[in-house]
Amino acid sequence: MADSTQSAEAIVSDVHKKIRAAFEAFDYESNNTVDVREIGTIIYSLGCFPTQANLHDLIAEVEEDHTGYIHLDKFLPAMTKVLLDHKFPCIPEDLLLQAFEVLDKEKKGYLEPEELTKYMTQEGEVFTQEEMDEMLTALADPEKNLVYYKDLISQLTIDPDM
Repeated sequence: MADSTQSAEAIVSDVHKKIRAAFEAFDYESNNTVDVREIGTIIYSLGCFPTQANLHDLIAEVEEDHTGYIHLDKFLPAMTKVLLDHKFPCIPEDLLLQAFEVLDKEKKGYLEPEELTKYMTQEGEVFTQEEMDEMLTALADPEKNLVYYKDLISQLTIDPDM
């Protein structure tokens, strides 16, 4: 019984680390608070894809008294429950990798920010340029200004078997 408790605690700890990392990428003032408009991007970055209705419901649950801001203390437990309960469908690592590999026609192992921006602002459910700038700030290698997608996938996905 103690082993399963430790295992469960390790899973929760890992989930908390991933949520914190995603949240902190958008906490520009380092005050454990993000703009409510960032929540969708944060959730997407965790490999989850809620409907707009689900997203609005989660925001209503965690937003600080309609201030337009969300505090990590409210977001962390709500998002942990979402991930552990598989509330929003998560995309497995292998499918994400396949998607990136389709975009990486030359099989370089990375995408340039410009090409990723082109795909993300012109195809499917499009992102705004502002959203892309914020994502690239968090995701691109700061020295080489490239998005190494294999590293990114392992950081952003949650083990589906937990």
